[in-house]
Amino acid sequence: MSSGPGDVLQLIRRSQATTRRDIQQVTGLSRVTVAQRVDALMDAGLVTEVAGGGGATGGRRPDRLAFHSERSLLAVAAVDTAHSRTALTDLAGRVLATDTLDVAIGDGPKAVLDALAASIRQLIDAHAGDRRVVGSGISVPGPVDPKTRRPAQPPIMPGWDGYPIADHLSDALPVPTFVENDADAMAFGEQSTNFPDSNAVCLVKVSTGIGSGLVINGSVYHGIDGGAGDIGHIRLAGEDAICQCGSRGCLAAVASGRAVAMALSERGFAAASGRDVGRLLRAGNVEALALTHEAGRRIGEVMATVVSMINPGLLIVSGDLASSELLGGLRETLYPRSLPRATRNLDIRLGALGADAGLIGMARIVTDALYSAEAINHQFAV
Repeated sequence: MSSGPGDVLQLIRRSQATTRRDIQQVTGLSRVTVAQRVDALMDAGLVTEVAGGGGATGGRRPDRLAFHSERSLLAVAAVDTAHSRTALTDLAGRVLATDTLDVAIGDGPKAVLDALAASIRQLIDAHAGDRRVVGSGISVPGPVDPKTRRPAQPPIMPGWDGYPIADHLSDALPVPTFVENDADAMAFGEQSTNFPDSNAVCLVKVSTGIGSGLVINGSVYHGIDGGAGDIGHIRLAGEDAICQCGSRGCLAAVASGRAVAMALSERGFAAASGRDVGRLLRAGNVEALALTHEAGRRIGEVMATVVSMINPGLLIVSGDLASSELLGGLRETLYPRSLPRATRNLDIRLGALGADAGLIGMARIVTDALYSAEAINHQFAV
């Protein structure tokens, strides 16, 4: 394996080697070279040392090395169809301060991104102190081309196709900016925080729209141009409802938070978005509970194909409609439509991070990019 400072940092960040002795054993480097690598990382403020924190060696416990995740800050945002959230985090993805904005994706990129920039600047002024923001990340509810970091023909984001999000934010945030699909960011947040050893994770987000994210072997799976996981626009047989994308019979047209909200509105309840449905679910509204259960059944029809194809070990249900009702409906159709082999080791559960999943996921994605082995080796000219 390569053994530059960046590679040593990755071992420390992933807790694969947390003492100098560990690094020697994993890399085969000499004690002198390990000392040089670690000293360089410590001088750069990337690694700290905790006295007596390592494993026992029969005598004095060795000092433990740790990534200095509190040294700098990240500015992240999760854009949804009807509202957005911004946050400051540390380099480990710990959320330090948040703000919620009632700005809709349909307002267009300039209005949304200007509102995000203003919110982030306020968070920085109020909470950053003497710590520097070194990167930012934005998640959006549509496909994102992984090469350009721009939305790629997003079905429900008019005016956003190919929009240079990072360039737009560069004046307000003069730091590297990364853009991801919202479900991908949420999936990575859940996987990296709670299931780091799970090598095949699928998250389905059910809010005003529907999407899914895949994390395979610790990395987000984007597909060839960012279209992986866009299940909301898979067409269901026998359905004719018009979708926001312009097609008929899409899963999102019959089972999304928007679809459930429309059905509730027709029955006299004040609901226009997934967030409104979530509010009614928490209040125990019987109609919302029943409609959400049925939405789960329709989603389960599609997820049976996804599970049979990907064979994940973990399926996480998240978003405004994430509830025992949605989960129950999904299970009712997923299991009968899947081969037993595809589901025998499948764990289906609600997301643990709630509304913070996308923010945490974006922070961890940005940190992984800024502090990758390649980036750090380049910094040290290795």
